[in-house]
Amino acid sequence: MDLASPLLWGQFISIGLMALALGLDALSLGLGIGMRGIRKLDIAKISIVTALFHILMPLAGMWTGGYISALIGKVATICGGILLLLLGAHMVYSSLREEESPTYDHRSFWGLMLFSLSVSIDSFSVGVSLGMFAGDVIMTVLMFGTAGGLMSVAGLVLGRRVGEWVGEYGEALGGVILLAFGIRFLL
Repeated sequence: MDLASPLLWGQFISIGLMALALGLDALSLGLGIGMRGIRKLDIAKISIVTALFHILMPLAGMWTGGYISALIGKVATICGGILLLLLGAHMVYSSLREEESPTYDHRSFWGLMLFSLSVSIDSFSVGVSLGMFAGDVIMTVLMFGTAGGLMSVAGLVLGRRVGEWVGEYGEALGGVILLAFGIRFLL
């Protein structure tokens, strides 16, 4: 495909916005961990594993979505839009809840896996939606992984320097972006 193609640039911008929206979870949770104090080596480990999860989860979701799309055809577009709406609404709702999330040791293997899975699980759902549409799989998972890893680094580093308020609004903003894409897919 031609690099100047409007279709390619449209897809690049759409996937980029989704990647940023999904990376906001990593940013907000990273802020929380960073505010408790974290070493540079832990920042590197957490960010690399988070980036890998942000690649593997949407890849698995896209495979699942492609399979579902082949089975149910045009209904898949509506299902994908509804799934994005529900995921976005859940992100907004959970960011507005005032409950404190449980703490865990991010330096342990299981703590690292839990962190990475918790910030990447929504990438699976979005991957299912995206798998129902034709798209560039490699570009999508690389953008998701890059955004997840970089936003994890940003959250962990910024968490050492800023207050809690950013984390609350980051997840809500990500949810609003996914809601907008869900509406777009339904129209």
